[in-house]
Amino acid sequence: MNFFDRLHDRIRTVDSVVSVGLDPDQSRLPDHLAEHDLPRWAFNRRIIDATHEHAAAYKPNAAFYEDPDGWRALEETIAYAHGKDVPVLLDAKRADIGNTTRQYAQLLEKADAITVNPYMGRDSLQPFLSNEEAGVFVLCRTSNPGGADVQDLELETGEPVYERVAALADLWNENDNVGLVVGATKPEELEDLREQVPDLPFLVPGVGAQGGDAEAAVEYGLADGVGLVNSSRGIIFAGEDDGEEFAKASGQAAKRLKKRLNQYRD
Repeated sequence: MNFFDRLHDRIRTVDSVVSVGLDPDQSRLPDHLAEHDLPRWAFNRRIIDATHEHAAAYKPNAAFYEDPDGWRALEETIAYAHGKDVPVLLDAKRADIGNTTRQYAQLLEKADAITVNPYMGRDSLQPFLSNEEAGVFVLCRTSNPGGADVQDLELETGEPVYERVAALADLWNENDNVGLVVGATKPEELEDLREQVPDLPFLVPGVGAQGGDAEAAVEYGLADGVGLVNSSRGIIFAGEDDGEEFAKASGQAAKRLKKRLNQYRD
């Protein structure tokens, strides 16, 4: 079974398409966790305990782990999530050429899926794409204001760059292991991309703190019921002011998002 087969089974098991973003900003961690050897791991463990019944996947962002203790915390986090039968998608947006990208692809020895940046073309992604068991989410359409600087540029064909990226990702999907990262803040673009690539699952960020469209995220983000809608800060910091009981609010937030999204699932 490849990643998307396993994700399909996980979605059915927990009746959820919620991806919980594990982004443990150290400036926002509860004070009582500072005494732990790995505070980020201690935080994530409590979040996983509180949310795993509602999580189709966990999505740690590599930016919050890129130091020695951080990588240790990430490895512990991935192993613990796997122990709860939850797949892990590493949000790393990696890509390069030659030996460098082959090194980056080794991240898939730990995580089940990864986000990649297509700017350097297919050869920069080949070590990821050739891993038949892993999921590869190609950065396509982002919801940040500056995303339009490049993604909206019109090609000679009349299509914007982000639509060409989607078309290329579809061509690269020889192992049925490719998805797209598509933000939730512009529903009409989600709809257009779904029509263009009907078989690619989407990872849809922006439904939590960024205020994206939940209905559109579900209606257009899923391919045959498979896809992920991510919330990070809206879940993991829901109990930021609750001291040692912070994880309880995170569990409630994940449950609410699951219920909200399930209104729009078939």
